[in-house]
Amino acid sequence: MAVTEPVTGETFGGARAAQEGILRRQSARESRARTYARALPIVPVRARGLTIEGADGRRYLDCLSGAGTLALGHNHPVVLEAIRKVLDSGAPLSVLDLATPVKDAFITELFRTLPPGLADHARVQFCGPAGTDAVEAAFKLVRAATGRTGILAFTGAYHGMTSGALAASGGAGDVRVARLPYPQDYRCPFGVGGPRGAELAARWTETVLDDPKSGVPLPAGMILEPVQGEGGVIPAPDDWLRRMRRLTAERSVPLIADEIQTGVGRTGAFWAVEHSGVTPDVMVLSKAIGGSLPLAVVVYRDDLDVWEPGAHAGTFRGNQLAMAAGTATLAHVRENALAERAGLLGARMLSRLRRLQDDFACVGDVRGRGLMIGVELVDPEGEGHPGETDDHGRETGAQGGRDAVAAARSGAESAAQTGWDGAPRHRPSPAAPELASAVQRACLERGLIVELGGRYAGVVRLLPPLTITDEQADAVLDRLADAVTAVARDPAAHGHVARRRRPEGRREPDD
Repeated sequence: MAVTEPVTGETFGGARAAQEGILRRQSARESRARTYARALPIVPVRARGLTIEGADGRRYLDCLSGAGTLALGHNHPVVLEAIRKVLDSGAPLSVLDLATPVKDAFITELFRTLPPGLADHARVQFCGPAGTDAVEAAFKLVRAATGRTGILAFTGAYHGMTSGALAASGGAGDVRVARLPYPQDYRCPFGVGGPRGAELAARWTETVLDDPKSGVPLPAGMILEPVQGEGGVIPAPDDWLRRMRRLTAERSVPLIADEIQTGVGRTGAFWAVEHSGVTPDVMVLSKAIGGSLPLAVVVYRDDLDVWEPGAHAGTFRGNQLAMAAGTATLAHVRENALAERAGLLGARMLSRLRRLQDDFACVGDVRGRGLMIGVELVDPEGEGHPGETDDHGRETGAQGGRDAVAAARSGAESAAQTGWDGAPRHRPSPAAPELASAVQRACLERGLIVELGGRYAGVVRLLPPLTITDEQADAVLDRLADAVTAVARDPAAHGHVARRRRPEGRREPDD
């Protein structure tokens, strides 16, 4: 399948040359820290809704959506009108923390959407314009309110790129935050998955909080994502999330919900915590609340409001264009029931994607909530993960160490079939980041922009705008399925053995 609607002839050749020149200059002049530009060598010049047009005239379906920032897609008319209205009014564009009609309208609309139990007793703190600024502010807030310093966070988490946010994220190198197991089915930390795995994770958390010798003093707060995004699109089980709420409430530990990526309807509820009926003490919000422009806030219970004047600030916390765009976005999602539609459409997309899991052994798991979807690519014949070593420092990845792994398992198969508590053990296949990258490239060739995430960057992620139509959703799924099929059927080109399964999940005879 070709990239959609290429410009042909001499015009296309000139446009492609111009784009390649821009890309070369970017590579020569921008920081090595750039990320998306490496995997997505395009130069966007126009965009509307789900569609981006590159400088070379090619069009793409954008399922990255500014990492979840574009709830209504690119340049939605209600957002553009809200921005134009402010520009045409002559109103100031940046006002620090002064009161303005634009800010008042934003706060009113935001509070209208908040979970029951929080809106009537809430305060809002405007901080720096990025989600990580809101996370830092939340940590400072709960530390000031409780007089304690520690933070509880979860494996696989991602909360931002500043120092405190990184310390609470899964990739922290200098650990200053107590880490707890986040429940998941496919890569359950206890090897059992399902409700049993979630129960074990909850019991572990309770033990850490109550054991005087756990080495973890009563913390200032607990932060969690209702759906881990960068961690691999892992929805928190509702019962587990309710358990975390009870555990923290009973011990007067503020619960911080990171809704930076999950908020504003993405998961099928306006805020993802609403699936479980949980009301957190603190919510950190960014991305979609600014309607595509930079904006971040912390919303919290009023009894936590112990800030001294200037205790947390940010020069650009008075961005009037972002507040106007955010108000328009929040109202449009609410008034048009886009959260509910995201839930229904997301369920349908997940159902269709799970057919790939039936067809190809290299599709290890398909999961998500609403329009936050992940497809995990794996090596069904591999052992361990890239870069992993055993207790003796020997590599256990698919490229080496298989004999060592087999020897370690020899004579211990019965023990290996159960988790540490005796429950049946599930053995997921190792992640295949190279295969996921190949699928991402194949998607781009077919005019589809997707992102990668997960523990080993082996999860293909879909974050389409909530305004995606049924027809567009079908086109996205067609292109993704075509990309997976093409890569899986040519395993030698990608260094993987991707075996096709029978529809009922049994291996073919030649397997």
